Amino acid sequence: SGVLQLAEKLGPILWQLPPSLPYDASRLESFLSLLPRDTTAAAKLARQHDARVRQPSLRAGPRQPLQHALEVRHASFQHPAFIAQLRRHHVALVVADTAGKWPFMEDITAGLIYVRLHGDEKLYVSGYTPAALDEWARKIRRWHAGGNPPGTRLVAPAAKAQPSGRDVFVYFDNDVKTRAPYDAMNLAHRLKLGPKPPEAPPIESIAEEPRTVWAAFPTTKSRALKKARSRKLVRPAQAPTPPARRPKKSPAGRRTNGRSTSP
Repeated sequence: SGVLQLAEKLGPILWQLPPSLPYDASRLESFLSLLPRDTTAAAKLARQHDARVRQPSLRAGPRQPLQHALEVRHASFQHPAFIAQLRRHHVALVVADTAGKWPFMEDITAGLIYVRLHGDEKLYVSGYTPAALDEWARKIRRWHAGGNPPGTRLVAPAAKAQPSGRDVFVYFDNDVKTRAPYDAMNLAHRLKLGPKPPEAPPIESIAEEPRTVWAAFPTTKSRALKKARSRKLVRPAQAPTPPARRPKKSPAGRRTNGRSTSP
């Protein structure tokens, strides 16, 4: 789809697993082993696309390394073996703040930190207080310097310090009440990366609510049936049963099974 044309602006690739998928070390190992580690490998993998990609754009340009980050949402991933597995493959564990809905882990598993802030108190809705933003700024400074911030929630032993520092990516996803851009600008201001933003509009002035129910995705069978109906290929209704034949009368007036019998 043209992602590789971002060239040097291409950041880490986020992989997000659903809450219904538990930790399976063997399955995850197979997946992590398939991840392309540079843009040339990614372009080669992308050439295996099917016909649904109608206008592929696979120009990779100069070879550049790729970074990957994994966000999980099943409680079974809160295990030291999972952290060790990510470290072996140099894949970053996403630090996901989901207002307590899904696992919250701050283990460092790669040379980068990827933080996704979905909401402080209410998923996708609530903003981050000045105190909460101050706390995130404190952690980011330590992560960026290559260290381990005190007070982080770890599942496995802390990672070794990296004196050369680490890249830190922070993504605000609490966008239902338009808190995300204001929180992002306020955090950047605390990190001396931007000016102080204007005040956000009152949260009660925005009527939008987060979506919590999604329509069921049509199955292959239902799509095929719909297509058949559109082409009038459905099986016709069963033909009506012919009426039963009335038995004939014999010369003597007796009813038979359609045969004439003598009296």
